[in-house]
Formats: sequence, structure tokens, C-alpha cells
Amino acid sequence: MIAEVVSGSCRADPSGPGAAVVHGRREQVVRGRYAERERIERLLADAREGASGVLLVHGEAGIGKTALLDHAAARAHDARVLRVEGIESEMEMAFGGLHQLFLPVMDLIDTLPELQAAALRAVFGLSGDGVRDRFSVGLAVLTLLSEASADGPLLCLVDDAQWLDQPSVDMLAFAARRLRAEGVVMLFAVRDGARGANVKGLPRLLVEGLDRADAAELVPDLPPYVADRVIEEARGNPLALIELSAALTPAQRAGRLGPSALPDAAAGLPVRLQEGFLEQLRRLPEAAQVVLLVAAADDTGDLTVVLRAAGRLGSAVEDLEPAERAGFVLLSGEALRFRHPLVRYAAYQGAPLARRIAAHRALAEALGEAGQEHRRAWHLAAASTGPDERVAEELERVAEWADSRQAMASASAAYERAARLTADPRSRARRLVAAAQRAADAGQDERCGALADQVPLPLEDPGVAASFARARAVVELGYRSPRAAARILLDSADLTGAERPDMTASLLTDAVHAAFSAGDAALIGEIALRSPALPVLAVPAGLFGGDVPGGLEALRALADAPAEGVMDRLMTGIYLQLTGDHPAAREAAAAVVAHCRDQGVSGWLPTALHLLVQTELSLGRHDEASAEAAEALRLAEYYDLAHRAAHLRAALAMPAAVRGEEERVRTLTGEALEYTRPRGVGRGTADALWARGVLELGLGRAETALERLETAGTEAAHPLLRLPMLADVVEAAVRAGRPERASDAARALGEWASALGRPALAASARRCLALTGPDDEAEGHFVAALALHEGGSDYDRARTALLYGEWLRRLRRQIDAREQLRAALDAFEGLGARPWADRARTELGAAGGETVLTVREDGPIGLLSPQEREVVRLAAAGASNREIGAQLFLSPRTVGHHLYRAFPKLGVSSRTELADLLAS
Repeated sequence: MIAEVVSGSCRADPSGPGAAVVHGRREQVVRGRYAERERIERLLADAREGASGVLLVHGEAGIGKTALLDHAAARAHDARVLRVEGIESEMEMAFGGLHQLFLPVMDLIDTLPELQAAALRAVFGLSGDGVRDRFSVGLAVLTLLSEASADGPLLCLVDDAQWLDQPSVDMLAFAARRLRAEGVVMLFAVRDGARGANVKGLPRLLVEGLDRADAAELVPDLPPYVADRVIEEARGNPLALIELSAALTPAQRAGRLGPSALPDAAAGLPVRLQEGFLEQLRRLPEAAQVVLLVAAADDTGDLTVVLRAAGRLGSAVEDLEPAERAGFVLLSGEALRFRHPLVRYAAYQGAPLARRIAAHRALAEALGEAGQEHRRAWHLAAASTGPDERVAEELERVAEWADSRQAMASASAAYERAARLTADPRSRARRLVAAAQRAADAGQDERCGALADQVPLPLEDPGVAASFARARAVVELGYRSPRAAARILLDSADLTGAERPDMTASLLTDAVHAAFSAGDAALIGEIALRSPALPVLAVPAGLFGGDVPGGLEALRALADAPAEGVMDRLMTGIYLQLTGDHPAAREAAAAVVAHCRDQGVSGWLPTALHLLVQTELSLGRHDEASAEAAEALRLAEYYDLAHRAAHLRAALAMPAAVRGEEERVRTLTGEALEYTRPRGVGRGTADALWARGVLELGLGRAETALERLETAGTEAAHPLLRLPMLADVVEAAVRAGRPERASDAARALGEWASALGRPALAASARRCLALTGPDDEAEGHFVAALALHEGGSDYDRARTALLYGEWLRRLRRQIDAREQLRAALDAFEGLGARPWADRARTELGAAGGETVLTVREDGPIGLLSPQEREVVRLAAAGASNREIGAQLFLSPRTVGHHLYRAFPKLGVSSRTELADLLAS
């Protein structure tokens, strides 16, 4: 019989009934998977040497994914094994999968840093605290894995990951992507095409159908003709081979197959298999079917809960025996598991609706007695056939709990289900808006849009309307058009301002931030003028409205007053950067970054770091900018912030352009422009083209540089927005022999430098006057520019010295020229600005100076990988391994591994020596 054969996608208790048959079948299913087994066994071997590895095993239902996980568990005889199986009905239970996986090592939570330990206790329901930032949960998972592998290799098996709750998947994938030297192996199994959680960014292993020879080994007792028919129908799917062959009647086994004995090969195998399972289930006694239905509806695998609920429907533990004997379920201790998800699905979907409702009600009662209120709420919802405010309120409490733990996807699902159970239109709208907001926060932009489309309009409650606008704007800004996002927020402020003036400030501040991203000066001014008395809007109201002194005065007041919200802090830094006060802007940006780290507001951290990167670039601190941009980009990709990631790629391209890394610049800017151009992200487009222009200018291709820079200027359609690139436009035009195309940029730079009164801008303006003004005035401008550069950017000062030296050499003032060109060469080499150093060296040689080829003096630091450099930099500053790991998103053991590799390269043996080395 089909029920007597268990496929390779099952698990079994070796001491239970039929164990020999089960394990024999499992080995047959794995047989032939030579490449797959070798890859997994190599990961296990590496783990024994202290290395970590991750693999996402994917394929269709029944293809043998679980069998490969079983194979890994069997070969990991010297490792601790943690395992969890996703269950479709449990997908909305925030962190349920994570909790099940870590149950055997819960005692290790107390060994984690307190913030991380507190985060895990909160998401596991061990405390009533909330979680300010889901990032702390991811770091806690990473550290817990490291602690669990302290005494030897650790194997984590995550089966049916598509049916794990999204917060658990996110945290496990986050940790998996950062494993390096912990001795941990993580294997995820995912069914292709299944609706469910999304596992991203992991190495993949596709499991395909068996070849004919291996398939034949799974049906050894069939006559050749019959075996051929089954193999053809199964298409290499091991589960299909076993189940189809087991379902044959004695006559069919003897070879008497009619034309319709098996379905068309084109039919979907999972559907065909499900029908076969359903047919077998219907042969069981009715009481056994009831127990299986309850077990299928259950999301705990807890035998006690299942039996308690089944008892309310008239079934008992004895009724499990036929199902167990048939091999549909596997019992181990107090746990109950189905041998395959298709069996569970058939047991549930094959039952009439009334029975499914009764099963959920029985489970809700059983879980209520067990104190599992969140699971109880979901079962009550599943048992509801119409509006039910009491259940909706319970689900809303579940959503609030998930929200407080930063499980936004689960919170969104709970709010949505609550809305569907709500009869009152106002309450339904409020819950749908809350669901859409959380979907946006979870990076589910399409789902957010779909939920927003269901919100009944117009919204009577101004507060709900404002929240609705913010949810729509988040999606627009993050994935579509920042200009549209700003318009949505501006319109909402206009509509709700009279009734909810308390929300106007935040709506307008968010709107002006989106307008800055679009690079739309007119829109910035329009938003600012809505409420020019608001400090954060008074600055752009003045700067873009013709009252520059008023804007600067408002900025001074804003900078002096300590801002409370992250957005106000960010906008203050943006305004300081925009007006050329780069030291103050850097101080403000560093304060926002520190605030985000200290308060666990990591969702804002990529944006705060982006501002810090821009200030570092303005100050000529290119190495720092590169490190910070790389960290921010990792975060943006983790949080699915495609909009911010595009900005960061453009920013990361600038130091690469200065260093002459042509291929890297083109890759980064190409990826950035692919996103920014079709969505109207003007600032991002301008920054990417600016980086390309600087690259071309440094490489001596002035005509191309001028085209790139002028195009960048059209994207930043206001002189204040394109102020940082005007000096490059002037130099490119002059070097290309097109001085007439430099005049407008030089004039605008001079006017704004005079209006803003910043030394850095004044230095650039004087340098441009030297290039475009009368020759007899050039030296005065160069000298003045060099004086204004003091205490500012070494890179900008070197650019001025290079141009001054070239001008002096053309006048045959060779000694004076050599002084400036030598200063420029030394500065460029110190910065690693190879193309600019090459130009300075060529000019210095032409002026009769010494041009011995040198390289950037990094010393032994140059021997380190980029990751090792970051670890070493933080270690030298006194950070512990755990503190470094928290900042770089690595486990403490990986940090230790990097230091272990770096110390010999640097010739040091302690952190004290490391600090002394870097200081020198």
C-alpha cells in the first residue's frame, strides 16, 4: 500500500514503528545525489576546521530536499544539530520559527550582550519589553549561533523555509549572510513556486529530478514496462516515484496498464500526489481523520495540544494509531509531524469547511488554556465566517505585540486579518492603513499598495488619513518616485492641517526630505512656504525663496537648538552640508549616526550614514567615506531600501573616481543610474554623473568630463543644489578649451560663496576665478584660495596647488612651480588619488623637479583586506570583539578571526601595539 512507504521527505523516530523501512527509503532517495551530497559534506568538513557555510537547497515538492537535510544530519555525528520545519498555518506567528529552532539552546541567551539578550527574550515572549530595532534581533541570532558552536560544529537545518514566518526568515538569513569563522553550517530548504516567506542573498543549490538509472532504483519491484511508465510520469521526482508505484493495484503491477491508468505527464505532480494522499486518508477511520485534521490545523507540533483539541471533537490518542501505522504521521516524544507537507495539506483541505472551523475552535480553546493567546487569536480568526469585533480586537493586540518586536510583516498580516473581521467602516479603514504602514516598513511595497487600494475613501479621521498618506509616500520614496512621495505628503498636510495641526510638521518635514531626493528646488520651496515659521522649513524657505541671510539665520537657530526627532536632526545636517559648512555638517551627521546606533534605530542608519559620507567627501576624507558608505550600503540592502542603496552607490563611486578605479566607478554608477533615472531621483542621478565626470577629469579626458558634469547639473536644477560640482565644471571646461562654458558655473559659484560666507566655497570660487579671469589676476586668486583651504580638504587644496603649479610652469617660473606641484603630488599620493598624482608627477617632471615613482604609503595596513581594515580600525580605537561585531554585523568569533589574521600581517601581537601602529 502507498501508506506503508515513506518518502525521502519524511522524518522518523529510529525507535518507532517502521523505522527500518523509513530509513531504508530515505537512503534510496538520497542515493545518486553525488554532487549535492559532496557539496553538503564539504561544508560539514569545513565546519570541523572552524569555517562556516550556508546553502539554500531548493526545488519542487517531493524532489528530495528534506532527504538532503536528513543526510546532512546523519553525517554531522560530531556536531550539535538544531532543526525547524516551516508550517504553512504558522506563517503569521512572528518569530515562531526562530523560537522553535533555538529551544534546545535557550540557556545560552543569558551569555549574550544584554541588549541582544533582551531583544531575544522580547521576541520569544519571555519578557514584556519591546524591541526598538529588529537589527538587534539579527545580531542576537548571529551571536547565539556563535555561542552554540563554541564547543564544536553546529548544524542548523531550516526545512520548508517558505512556510516559516517572515521575521524568523529575515533574522536567520541576516545571520547566515554574516557567518565566517564560527564552525556553523546552515542549510535552508525551500519549495520552488510556493507562496510564503522570501529567503534572499544565500548561495543556492537546485535539486532536480533523478536520472533514469537512479529513478529505477526506487521502483525495483516493478516489471520493466510498468517501471518505465511510472518513471516517465514522475519526471525524476523521488516522492512521485515512490507514491505512484505504491498506489498501483496488483493488476497494474502485473503490467495491465490501460491508457488512462496514469494521468498525462503534463499534469502537475503536487496536485496529482495530493489527490493520492487524500484518497489514502479517506480510507482511515473517521476518528483518525479528525485527529489528523486537528494536527494539520495546528501550528505547534505539540502532541498535548493536538490531543486536547481533538478530545473536544470526540477523538482520542488511540485514534492516532491507524494514521501512525499507515505512515502519515511520525511521533517522537511529545511531538507530532506529518511525513510530508502534502499529507498535511491533503488532511486539511480534504475536510469539509464546517469540520475545519470546528478544528480551529477546538485549538483556540486548547491554546487558551495553555496561555498561548497569540496563537489562540489566529485560530479564532480562522474559525470566523463573518465580522467579529471581539476576534478583531484580539488580532489587533497580536499586531501591536509584533509591532513592538519590529516584526513588521507579521504585524501587517494581523492588522489585515483584523480589518477583514471588522464591520465598522472607520475601524476597518484604520486597521487597513495600519496593515499598509507595516507592510511598507517590512519592505513589502507591492503588498502595501494592494492594501492601500482596499482602504475605503474618503477617510473621515484626519489622523488615519495622514497615516495613510505616509504609508503611500514610503512606498513612493523607497521604490518609485520621490517627487510623487513629496506631493502625497504635501497634499495630506494641506487636507489634515486644520484638524490635526500636530501632524503637519512631520508631514511637511518628510515631504521636504523627499523633494531634496528628487532634486526639485521648486517643490522644496513650495513645501517650505506652507509653514515657513516651522524651524526645519524656515531654512529652505529662505535659501530657495530669495532670502539667503534669513535662511542662514534660521539654520543657525536650528543647529543651536537640540532636535529631538531623527528627521529634524538629518535635515539640520543636510542644510549645513548644502550651505558649505562641512565641519559642522560632519559633526551633525556623526551625532545622528551615534543616535541611531545608541537608540537602536537602525532603519534610519543608512540614511544617516549617507549624510556622514557626503560630509567626509567634502572634507577630503575619502577612506573614511568609503568605509562608511560600504557599511551603509550593506544595511540598505538588508533593509530592502533600494532608493537609499542607489544614493549610496553613487556616493561610493566618488572616492573610487578620485582613485581612478574606472571599472568600479562605471559599475557603481551604472547600478545607481539604473534605479534613479526612471524614477526621477534627481540627486542620486546627479551624484552618479558627477562621479563619472570626476573620473574623466582625473584621467585627462576633459571633453567627456564636461559633458558628464553638465548633464549632472541639469539633474540638480538649482545653483545651490549643484554647488559642490561647479568647480569641476569650470576646470573641465577650461581644460577642454571651452572657457565660454565655464563662465556661468564660475559666476554662480562666486555669488553663492559670497552669500554663504563659507571658506571652502570661497576657496573654490577663487580657484575658478584664477582659471577664468584675467591672467594678471590669477596668482592673487590662487594664493587666496590656498589660504582659504587651510584646515579644510587636503584633496581640494591639492587640486588648487596642481592648477597653480601648472600656471606657474607655463610662465616658466620653474622653482615656484615645483614647490606647488610637489605639494600637490605628496597630497594626492597620500590620498591614493592615482590619476591626479600622475598628472602632478608629469607636470613636476616638466618643471625640472624630482619625479621618483612612489606609491601611497599605507605601510603594512595595505596588506589587509577591506574587512580586516575595518576590524583593525575599531580594535585600535578600543572596541571589544562584541562591540566591533555589533557595528560591522559580524559574530564576535569572526571578529577574532580577522584580528588573528591581521596581527601577523601588521607585525603586532596586542591591541596596544595595534593602536600605536595606526597612530603612527
